[in-house]
Amino acid sequence: MGYNKSEMRPLVDTDSVFKPSELSSPITSGISQGSGEYFARVGLGTPAQQYYMVIDTGSDINWLQCQPCQDCYQQTDPIFNPSASSTYSALPCSSQQCSSLEITACRSNACLYQVSYGDGSFTVGEFVTETVSFGRSGSVPKVAIGCGHDNEGLFVGASGLLGLGGGALSLPSQIKATSFSYCLVDRDSKTASTLEFNSVTPSSAVTAPLLRNPRVKTYLYVGLTGIMVGGRALAIPPSIFAVDDTGHGGAIVDSGTAVTRLQSQAYTALRDEFTRQGKSLKPTDGFSLFDTCFDFSSLTRVAVPTVGFTFTGGKTLALKPENYLIPVDSRGKFCLAFAPTESSLSIIGNVQQQGTRVGYDLSKGVVSFAPNNC
Repeated sequence: MGYNKSEMRPLVDTDSVFKPSELSSPITSGISQGSGEYFARVGLGTPAQQYYMVIDTGSDINWLQCQPCQDCYQQTDPIFNPSASSTYSALPCSSQQCSSLEITACRSNACLYQVSYGDGSFTVGEFVTETVSFGRSGSVPKVAIGCGHDNEGLFVGASGLLGLGGGALSLPSQIKATSFSYCLVDRDSKTASTLEFNSVTPSSAVTAPLLRNPRVKTYLYVGLTGIMVGGRALAIPPSIFAVDDTGHGGAIVDSGTAVTRLQSQAYTALRDEFTRQGKSLKPTDGFSLFDTCFDFSSLTRVAVPTVGFTFTGGKTLALKPENYLIPVDSRGKFCLAFAPTESSLSIIGNVQQQGTRVGYDLSKGVVSFAPNNC
């Protein structure tokens, strides 16, 4: 069964059904469910069932665990049952959504998907359309999502994932959002913030260009040019954070990665300058992927060097100390929350984003950071 244009039209016609600006969903830290990710609470199916879904700006495919399970991990909510939803619809292999998948197969004219992540986790199942609802703010029909029957790896707690990347199958692309923003509450906080579509950028925001890479459509790159420590710019060439002619490199802001990864040269410069300016701090052994840690156990107050990211256009986002010095035990050991990477891609992780509303204005090509805007 081929598809004709009229089958695809609801993706456009939904604009008359809802005002995109009204869409909003709560976001909470997944820590109480054993996850270092952040979860949105969204409804799926008709009647809508509520699910915790990881928000991931570093990927495109939306998916959730589905009955019957071949291999499902432990999740907080009951596993989605397709037969209980009147709006569940399998996508034919000839559909535009199916042909947009990077890895796909066809079984008795049903489109199959597979997504693998950098940490080795993966999900496999049918590619389908379903209604996605955002609390009382509205719902969107016929969103293409993966119905995963074999989901393995480091997933925990959430029922699946919302892909907020830049590709055609991401949630913002499918619902034709002109912009979206999210705020990540403190990792240990029990409070909620919001994921919002088509919301206005706060006037207090630090802005940077949103850059696209024709070779990697998923990533929403930010024009990062340098790093400041104690008000001094590190001696690193801006080209370290740029996308090169082969499509490699660049810097992304990733809600689905915890710790910021910097190219080794940039990381070494940051670490050395931080320890030089913080020579009054008591050093201690490294921990896990952190090699620069301090013993604050005997201190009630501590003064530390400031850290900030500088963007194209010259604006700097000053980080709060808790965004770059994090406790790794209950005995006063704190580590510099950055790690080196051999990859050319730099990733600003969610530890650095806590307490800041991060916005992507897709129509204007701007990334914005509004501190204290949860």
